[in-house]
Amino acid sequence: MTGQTLDILAFGAHPDDVEIGMAGTIAKQVEAGSRVGICDLTRAEMSSNGTVELRQQEAAAASAVLGLSARSCLALPDRGLTGSEEQVAAVTAEIRRHRPRIVFAPFWKDRHPDHIACSALIEQAVFNAKLRRYMPELPAVTVEQLIFYYINDVESVDLMVDVSQHYEQKRQALRCYASQFQAAAPGEDRVATPLTGAYVDNVEARDRLLGAQRIWAFAEGFAVKRPHPIHLF
Repeated sequence: MTGQTLDILAFGAHPDDVEIGMAGTIAKQVEAGSRVGICDLTRAEMSSNGTVELRQQEAAAASAVLGLSARSCLALPDRGLTGSEEQVAAVTAEIRRHRPRIVFAPFWKDRHPDHIACSALIEQAVFNAKLRRYMPELPAVTVEQLIFYYINDVESVDLMVDVSQHYEQKRQALRCYASQFQAAAPGEDRVATPLTGAYVDNVEARDRLLGAQRIWAFAEGFAVKRPHPIHLF
């Protein structure tokens, strides 16, 4: 699922990052007719639970739940997102292949260093993507807006999306990542992590609390660095 023009392209450091932050928004946009894709920068090979192969299967299942038009993995090193020229070029090429109007990246502050590094990488690549003399073998593309989603802690929310009618799809997408979110059964080759406890319940509580500000059942919040235009009439 690569190489086609997208309306939205969301980047995550690992499979499941984007789903945690904005699966409801993706489901809502897909239902509205948008072409949405996810690009995972790494294969999450350093994860304490699951295997690379299993994580890819889980990502494919979540993609089907959300109705994605594209999903790719750049196979950059997990815990090795350095922001090197080669890594920025790889992300820039992905943006130019899909030519999205809007790009999403993790919020620039997070408890996981890979999420922070991913955010910086995407911001650099979005800028480089519009430079016609940078990697001239791929046509330059100007992304209309870069929007940041939250994985863990939420700070200031500049935008929020009512995902009440699509929250069950978010639940289903997160359930696809059983290797990460389910507690280990007796004798199973898995360990307890911050994700295997009540993490998904906490994500749902966060989205419910955010929605309550607008009397919605659930909302997903986002941050921007540039003013985001809206049409009132």
